[in-house]
Amino acid sequence: MSIIPYSILCFFLISLQSYRLYLDGKIKGYFFFLLATFRIPLYINIVYIDFVIFISISPGGLLITKDKRKVQFTGNSTYIVSLPIKWVRDIGLEAGDTLTLTPMPNKTLLVSSTAVSKEHAVLKATIDYLHSDSAENNLRILISHYLVGYDIIRLTTKKGFSAYDRKFIKDSVRQKLIGLELVEESRNELVFQCLLNYNDLPLSRVIKNMYGLVLSMLEDSMTALRDHNVEIAEDVIQRDDDVDRFYLLAVRQLKASIEDIELSEKIGIRHPRECLGYRLIVKSIERVGDHAVRIARNVLKMESGISSEDPIFKMAELSRKVFESSIDSMKEEDLQAINKIVVEAKKVSQFGVSLESRDVEAENSIELSMVLESLRRVAEYSADIAEVAINMNIKQV
Repeated sequence: MSIIPYSILCFFLISLQSYRLYLDGKIKGYFFFLLATFRIPLYINIVYIDFVIFISISPGGLLITKDKRKVQFTGNSTYIVSLPIKWVRDIGLEAGDTLTLTPMPNKTLLVSSTAVSKEHAVLKATIDYLHSDSAENNLRILISHYLVGYDIIRLTTKKGFSAYDRKFIKDSVRQKLIGLELVEESRNELVFQCLLNYNDLPLSRVIKNMYGLVLSMLEDSMTALRDHNVEIAEDVIQRDDDVDRFYLLAVRQLKASIEDIELSEKIGIRHPRECLGYRLIVKSIERVGDHAVRIARNVLKMESGISSEDPIFKMAELSRKVFESSIDSMKEEDLQAINKIVVEAKKVSQFGVSLESRDVEAENSIELSMVLESLRRVAEYSADIAEVAINMNIKQV
């Protein structure tokens, strides 16, 4: 058999089996790659044996393995199970240390240890600064490390940072990432450390602050539209950085709470599946803030204000109310009441569609059309928030 077909066949069979295991949940994403192929001639029968070498990796860089242990019964009421020696050594567990056993909603048991050394507890990352790439792209990599939970992020370069790159990175971190502070600086290195205590800023407070900020931006953008107040419009645009800071912090908290059950309790997560719901909610709030900025930018393009009698202000008031109601729905347990908010938000969106066909002054027609579109999107994002609130209220069987 030819080496190429045989190699492909082996690769296909192993990959297929891996995919089946992945679907069954037995492994988390093995991916097999053909590393090398070669053949050894067997001169006795004048045939060849094809050898195929594969390497397997998982998305996280670690092989997810399951270790089966038998439960032993001792005494009259005690069940005992041994711990995997590799896990014990990896976390530095010693005899006499205390383990925390947490029954999970899916009937599994989470075993955690407080005996993890400081070296293990603090997550560190080193990023090579690429001068061939833009400062914005390098910043994006740094932000990604912040979001996934690294506590110390070391940005290094052999060539040294240019004055522009150094200032851009430092200013951007200060403006966008809550809790991340510059602790060391040299010609070739910038070291940032997250000094934030999650207990000081739980998720509920982050969402509350984020919502209050976005609501004020939405209201002020309409005030700027009515009075053609350029100063207020510019202030709305500047506040968008604060919204982004709260949003990125919320994402960091939610990611960390998925991996740390004790942390999830501290920041107010009752169930791991709530993390996805909150992730969608904070994204919707952030998008409402973006549309408030979009309204403010259109104000800057206009030559004059708009009369308070214009129907667009009725649309703005309706959008604001459903946005407030959608946030309140997160605390609501009556599913029918939340459903009414979803229905109302969709009605507001339809009202916005009906206003699109009206006649407006030619000089402001494009800008007002963009403002109307943003207000309609605010209503739609409000409906999304309320729908997530319904999903989060459904009790898991």
